[in-house]
Amino acid sequence: MKFLSEEEAYLFYNKYAKTIGFSIRRSSGHKVMNSSTMQQRTFTCSRQGHRREDKREDTFTYSSAETRCGCDARMKISLRDGFYYVYEFEASHNHNLANGIMAQYLRSQRKVTEAHIANAEVAKSVGISNKATIDLMAKEAGGSENLGFTPQDMKNRLYSKRTIKAKVGDTWGVLEYMEKKVSEDVNFFYSIQVDEDELITNIFWADSKMVSDYAIFGDVICFHTTYRKLDDGCPFGLIVGVNNHQKTMVFGAALLYDETAASFGWLFRTFSSGIICPHFHFKYSNFLKLKISIVLLYPK
Repeated sequence: MKFLSEEEAYLFYNKYAKTIGFSIRRSSGHKVMNSSTMQQRTFTCSRQGHRREDKREDTFTYSSAETRCGCDARMKISLRDGFYYVYEFEASHNHNLANGIMAQYLRSQRKVTEAHIANAEVAKSVGISNKATIDLMAKEAGGSENLGFTPQDMKNRLYSKRTIKAKVGDTWGVLEYMEKKVSEDVNFFYSIQVDEDELITNIFWADSKMVSDYAIFGDVICFHTTYRKLDDGCPFGLIVGVNNHQKTMVFGAALLYDETAASFGWLFRTFSSGIICPHFHFKYSNFLKLKISIVLLYPK
């Protein structure tokens, strides 16, 4: 059996996997020397291998479910004379397979098409919620079981697409606004993180009142994130404490790209280096990625 491209081989194996009832992933492979073309590639069952042992000294109570069980099902291809040929195929699995219609919900089988995205964008522009849009798509498909993706898949794709569509001018607009605030308030502090495309990923700011309140009441702080319900789901974070009258005081605010250890780490580094010394005590929710960022930054 031969294929014109690595992608064609992947699509073939994924289609086969759907009929059998398992999910696949790209595993090992290597490229032609001094080229981006793949010489060999292995496609495996998503349950191939085993999770690596966590050797960190600091352990956390939360862990995700084990999904790998050492399954050997795989297909290997190699480039020869301009085509990819299958040179090894293992069909047996050591785990239960998905039955019938449930196979479409396996990770490699779920796909939100560009047509779905376009319809959702048009619906949003006229005030229709994502949930209502997905409900309509499900009805047109003859039921949610025929959609081929979950509501979370759609949300993730829409968020990624809207982030990509952000313009460089938005970055300069935010910078201009922040500089205006600095000119009005000499103690106003802000920091912006941008990616390689000069698009904003994270923003932190604190005005003079926040800075002065922290200086007095900042022995213990609390960090909390919420979401802008009517926007693209960007996490909005507040660093707060209480004064001697038990009134909530805001010490800083942030708009984050996501709720990952990297974003939290950037926020706390900025907070520590910008307006304070890290002598405070943290109060935070039982959230693994938040714990990781705090432990790495403040090991004591």
